[in-house]
Amino acid sequence: MKHEEIIADIKAGRYAPIYFLTGDEPYFIDDIAGRLERDTLSEDEKAFNLTVLFGNEVSMTTVTDTARRFPMMAPRQVVIVKEAQNIRDFDNLAPYVDHHQPSTVLAFLYKNKKPDKRKGVFRRLAASKDCVWFESAKLYDNQLPDWIARYCAARRRSITPKAARLLADSLGTDLSKVANELDKLMLLLP
Repeated sequence: MKHEEIIADIKAGRYAPIYFLTGDEPYFIDDIAGRLERDTLSEDEKAFNLTVLFGNEVSMTTVTDTARRFPMMAPRQVVIVKEAQNIRDFDNLAPYVDHHQPSTVLAFLYKNKKPDKRKGVFRRLAASKDCVWFESAKLYDNQLPDWIARYCAARRRSITPKAARLLADSLGTDLSKVANELDKLMLLLP
């Protein structure tokens, strides 16, 4: 699934039970996770139903136990696991993939490391119809000006191709940095 499709589904309120976000470009992974964190629950519901865990601090048993809880005074709960690549017992997720909690949105942020797709749990995640598997690839230098133009257009701004190339050449391919600089420039525009 593409980044834009996932964002459109989240905006429309169509949430998958499991999101597995992996790849070398952290900007897209963080964008999807941020949207899940902001848009799935109201501010009142977040106090009891939003859980953010870190992979180097928890085991998969803790993650699945948290995901199996029922939401409190809300239609769903959201569990986001950052740094999921640091979880040692990832194989313990397999039973949850087959029998997940329908009222839970579980998101794994597996950054800067490729999952071993030969392992059963990753094959099961990739094959599951209830899991959104997203692989975020780094953009090449020649793709960056087009991405800058699309980023500006999504925020109802326009940029000339020459200016987009100039920004791409001077800022490099770190999309988080490019987005941050573009946001600063947009603050200055009327």
